[in-house]
Amino acid sequence: MFETLSDRLTSVFSSLRAKGRLSEADIDATCREIRIALLEADVALPVVRAFVAHVKERARGAEVSQALNPAQQVVKIVNDELIDILGGETRRLRFAKKPPTVIMLAGLQGAGKTTLAGKLARWLREQGHAPMLVAADLQRPNAVQQLSVVAERAGVAVYAPEPGNGVGDPVEVARTSIEHARRQQHDIVIIDTAGRLGIDQELMKQAADIRDAVTPDEVLFVVDAMIGQDAVTTAQAFMEGVGFDGVVLTKLDGDARGGAALSVRHITGKPIMFASTGEKLEDFDAFHPDRMASRILDMGDILTLIEQAQRTFDEEQAAKMAGKLTSGDGFTLEDFLEQMMMVRKMGPIKNLLGMMPGMGQMRDQINQIDDRDLDRVAAIIRSMTPAERENPKIIDGSRRARIARGSGVTVTEVNNLVVRFFDAQKMMKRMAGGLGIPGMPGGGARKAAKAAQKKNKKGRRVSGDPRKAALGKKPAAQAPQESPQLPPGLGGGRLPGGLQLPPGFDPSKLRLPGQQ
Repeated sequence: MFETLSDRLTSVFSSLRAKGRLSEADIDATCREIRIALLEADVALPVVRAFVAHVKERARGAEVSQALNPAQQVVKIVNDELIDILGGETRRLRFAKKPPTVIMLAGLQGAGKTTLAGKLARWLREQGHAPMLVAADLQRPNAVQQLSVVAERAGVAVYAPEPGNGVGDPVEVARTSIEHARRQQHDIVIIDTAGRLGIDQELMKQAADIRDAVTPDEVLFVVDAMIGQDAVTTAQAFMEGVGFDGVVLTKLDGDARGGAALSVRHITGKPIMFASTGEKLEDFDAFHPDRMASRILDMGDILTLIEQAQRTFDEEQAAKMAGKLTSGDGFTLEDFLEQMMMVRKMGPIKNLLGMMPGMGQMRDQINQIDDRDLDRVAAIIRSMTPAERENPKIIDGSRRARIARGSGVTVTEVNNLVVRFFDAQKMMKRMAGGLGIPGMPGGGARKAAKAAQKKNKKGRRVSGDPRKAALGKKPAAQAPQESPQLPPGLGGGRLPGGLQLPPGFDPSKLRLPGQQ
């Protein structure tokens, strides 16, 4: 969503890096470009003015003029101001001292309240809570049924005493749900309210009546991040008519310009608490202003990436797999499939790569990545027998043809997978051996192994001469036989190096040069 804004700001800062000092003209030009970038991102004009004024004021101060690298200092100032305009710090949910905690969702129809109710319930369930969804949207057709389906997918309970479709009193449903949650020992109640296509008095009155009936601990305003400037107008209307404590942004995975995220917080003064980044129930998390600012400036979001990995990967299993990877031995196609499926659970590959610093410069290549390629690889591996996964070397031509038919791919794709796997195995073994580079982990392992092989049981080194090596293999208890003396002129003694001649060999019988 913030791709356009990120690209513009990145290009602005790249032009500053070549300057050793920033003049007044440089600061003015930079702020002008930042203003254009924010306006193109559909950020509200009052927000743009306040943002640019703060950046310009700080850029003209001592922190930039006396900095060793003024360009980096300007980037830091913009990052700080983005964090501030997005809320400053992460805002957590307030829980009631006496359960249940009541959370009320409000917003226009089509903002995604019902789906978000399921996402929030699933997220809270993973935090160790026992949430319950309440179907108080009795106006929209099939809204009650939709919430029931979402609750089932999220693995949480739902309270839906009325069929909806215009039948029932939403205020009474909301009121009775609190006592029902206490009886069923649910510590959190999430109330899904009705919306309208536009703001009207009937909508505001119903939302206000539900608020007065249940006295919620948190009222969350759900806003579609793709509606642009209308998000600010809608937020102001709900703030005056109902009031809310926090904002939830939905559809952040869309291709809109995303100015709503930068505008709502500044206009309403209420923090952005959660963000929905996809259609799946797991595409939901708390909103972190510092991480979002870092993404906008193409500095990555490593903390979120680590948190997703920790939620997906089992610690014991990860340690076991790390041992296989570092040793370079025992890593099979079954292990490869297991790791690939874990990465797949973390979300789309494009999103994961987008959290890495500097990936904005490779956005075109990242956008070409298709997660279905991983699914095809998984299908190929699952079409193999356990023996073939354990030892891919046994996969001959007939086996490859069978695997290709079973997975619905071509034989060439099977060949490519097997070849790439062998290359990966070789690379892991080289990494385990330190690539032969001094100082690398395991770098001396290969030399030590060779040195150990050259030693016999007594710890003596074995000669490279096969005759000497053969002598070294003789039992230690066997006494060495006396070697016959050589004739004069050949050293007058034993063979060089202490070698012994075979028993019974008489060198005097040899016809040597110069003898008759």
